[in-house]
Amino acid sequence: MNLQKTLGPQASSHLRLIGMALLWGASWPAGRMVAQHMPPLAASGLRFVLAALVLLPWMYMAGGMGQLKTWPTRRWLGMAAAAATGVFGYAAFFLSGLQHLPASKAALVITLNPVVTLLLAAWIFKERLNRTIGLGMLVAAIGAALVISHGNPLQLLSSGVGVGELMILGCVVCWVSYTLIGRAILTGVDALSTTAVTSTMGAIMLLLASLLVEGPQGMANAVQAGGVAWGALLFLAWGSTALAYAWYFDGVKALGAGAASGYITLVPVIGVICSALWLGEQVDASMLVGGALAVAGTAVMNWGRRQPAALAGAARAG
Repeated sequence: MNLQKTLGPQASSHLRLIGMALLWGASWPAGRMVAQHMPPLAASGLRFVLAALVLLPWMYMAGGMGQLKTWPTRRWLGMAAAAATGVFGYAAFFLSGLQHLPASKAALVITLNPVVTLLLAAWIFKERLNRTIGLGMLVAAIGAALVISHGNPLQLLSSGVGVGELMILGCVVCWVSYTLIGRAILTGVDALSTTAVTSTMGAIMLLLASLLVEGPQGMANAVQAGGVAWGALLFLAWGSTALAYAWYFDGVKALGAGAASGYITLVPVIGVICSALWLGEQVDASMLVGGALAVAGTAVMNWGRRQPAALAGAARAG
């Protein structure tokens, strides 16, 4: 059977996007393995050093190095801000949170990303929200609250949020900031250049922070970690970072950003499944119900964001 004929001319792009979702979903149990054996800042620094060793040559072969000389100071400052939030802050919170929280639960909490991003985009950039998007945001937020509170959202008012949950919520804040900074400052820069440069800058920030906070022993402990931890770290660097981004860029180029982003809805589901299979983590009823609501809400939001474009296209066709 010819897969290209069965799935259509863009079959390879769809398959790469499925692979991207698998790699990003598997990053949660892999991160949990790393967090249990390495100091978080040292491990994060090594992760992005390894990623930069792939991304920078890739950028060079794509002909992107020449543009760096023409970038104005404002763009470099934007890159530094994006690196500080999307790489340094996110990576530090990611592994720190996974020291305290099961990977499956963390993967579901992160579904708050699109909710917070859309709310702030509506406030800062006056992006329009419709009823479908609003419904999706509400459903996703309720789902995330159920996961964070173990099925009892009112408990958040009395006992607050645990350390692990706070760290993963820090991931949400950093990723949303990274997204909004990219929209405000980095318009016109291709995704590969942004990823390569911010990964390199973030790696330097993480290594310096590790030296200051964890001391030289932190890096020594990371280097001396066992084969399982290093295997997971290499997977995070070259699988979940370099290869997954390559497949995502291919999907955006071939199918458009809307279609490609739809596959991201699969990431938390895959994260929960991989965590249960690889780490033996227990998935309770609150995670199943809350996770299903969070994923469904994200899907509804994506659908709602495509509605205006579809209506505009229909109006032009008419």
